[in-house]
Amino acid sequence: MTSSRSLLTADVLVVGAGGAGLACAHELLRGGLEPGRGFLVLDAEEGPGGAWRHRWPTLTMGWIDGGHDLPGYPLGDLDPELRARDVMPHYLAEYEARLGLTPEHLRRPLRVVDVGRGGGRLTVRTAEGDGGPGPVVAARTVLSATGTWTRPWWPTYPGAADFRGPQVHTATWAGAAALLGGPLETVADPHVVVVGGGTSAVQHLAELAPVAGTTWVTRSEPVFRDPAEADPVDEAARRAAVELMAERVAAGEPVGSMVSATGIPLTPEVAELRGSGVLKRHPVFRRITPTGVRWADGSEQAADAIVWATGFRPALDHLRGLGLRERGGGIRLQGTRVVREPRLHLIGYGPAAGTIGATRAARAAVREVRLAR
Repeated sequence: MTSSRSLLTADVLVVGAGGAGLACAHELLRGGLEPGRGFLVLDAEEGPGGAWRHRWPTLTMGWIDGGHDLPGYPLGDLDPELRARDVMPHYLAEYEARLGLTPEHLRRPLRVVDVGRGGGRLTVRTAEGDGGPGPVVAARTVLSATGTWTRPWWPTYPGAADFRGPQVHTATWAGAAALLGGPLETVADPHVVVVGGGTSAVQHLAELAPVAGTTWVTRSEPVFRDPAEADPVDEAARRAAVELMAERVAAGEPVGSMVSATGIPLTPEVAELRGSGVLKRHPVFRRITPTGVRWADGSEQAADAIVWATGFRPALDHLRGLGLRERGGGIRLQGTRVVREPRLHLIGYGPAAGTIGATRAARAAVREVRLAR
């Protein structure tokens, strides 16, 4: 590994080697930049795969809502029963090889600690996988593609600290069997409240329903969509949601979840869950009690565990020292470029979340980088 005292230089530094980061590398290569001094990729993970390395073990490809193809190399049709945490890291490893990214060009595990200003370049400090100081990188441009997985969102509700049962987030979900065979092993007829309006919540419910009672809680009425059909009304609603998030980003306001914009794919399994009553939605409770949740009318639902499928927030702690936040609390962008630091681009932020959005953002950012050279 590189000495902790070394100084590396690159025209463009890509932070993160998940799908968004590799999309950036692809576009940089297409734009004529060579790996090495032309551009460098840093990744905090021990190996390829980004956040897919950490997805829960019971998540299969059948639950993945497509749209994960990286430019120039489609994933193709796969057995829906294969585990996502096996398939996707392998796919990203193959993609790295196709791009010709060697350990010299894609360095891992190196976690970016912070980004600062130094003359005409941005100065990036890193840490090795064991926590020791890593090399410092001086870059003319930084493309930050750090995703959200390391920033799980836990909403704040009255009484949450007093709940006596386990509370689990999607980020640490190990499956229904792990929950019932561990913290709830001695509970007869367990009941679990699942909070969240996205596909991850539905997948958790599908696992839990055969072995426990469940209650599904969402902030708004869930939107189910048939992946084989284009509904003009739903499509218009999604476009409106994306446009609203783009406006928030342009105004420097915090970004929220895109769940309402994408909806829940109405696969045969999801349709069966709806028909069985498992996906009967309840509005958000007023408070959490030691033994369950209390609704607005004062009644209570007993619960032995709460699963928070409430999403994630952008992982941007490494940029804190640059003072990028606006009064509204968000980071204002023009396209992908940060207004308060034009040498920095955010890839996959706000309306560009997800592989498709991040790929488009990578293309736009690299186009700007090429024009600025």
